[in-house]
Amino acid sequence: MSDYHPPDTPLDILHADHELLVVNKPAGLLSVPGKGADLADCLLVRVQEAFPTALLVHRLDRDTSGVMVFGLSPHAQRHLGLQFEKRQAKKTYVARVFGALSPKVGTVDLPIAVDWPNRPLQKVCFDTGRGAVTEWRVLRQGDGESRVRLMPRTGRSHQLRVHMLSLGHPILGDPLYATGKARDYPRLMLHSEELRLRHPDGGAGVRFRAKAPF
Repeated sequence: MSDYHPPDTPLDILHADHELLVVNKPAGLLSVPGKGADLADCLLVRVQEAFPTALLVHRLDRDTSGVMVFGLSPHAQRHLGLQFEKRQAKKTYVARVFGALSPKVGTVDLPIAVDWPNRPLQKVCFDTGRGAVTEWRVLRQGDGESRVRLMPRTGRSHQLRVHMLSLGHPILGDPLYATGKARDYPRLMLHSEELRLRHPDGGAGVRFRAKAPF
């Protein structure tokens, strides 16, 4: 991992109640601590300073921004964790990708595995990969790029980044998978825009959104 300089920004709280905490994670901040004191600063630690009972439910890549939910009780953590495990939680991302993605709507269904010699990179692998499915929809195009909405149906590591690369349209600013002009951006152009799930207290459907900053 490159030199870690997380953004020094206050918590952006989207929602808080007796069971749920939803925050807008900034790009460049780890979701959980990395190995070593220099990687200790992360969203989980910052959240627990303000909400001591907060428990981790899922993660976003360091370079990805957007909606993350935490449970504020063990019950909430279990309830939410099962929704992610059973693919009942619905996530929607916005990304800017290199080139003109065609067709305008489609699905990537390619298994993903760790690229062991090049960790933490992942790769498409039909022998050892785990099933991974991403739906996409082009929102607009121009200036050699496409703005897309991405709906992952599975939750593999780096799934959206690997799947877009597999189509020949890497996400702009990706320090791991983009090359040349596609890499020359101030950040990874990937944002978790919306999360839909059931509230741990009663099961009612709830939706949380954070507009993409790019």
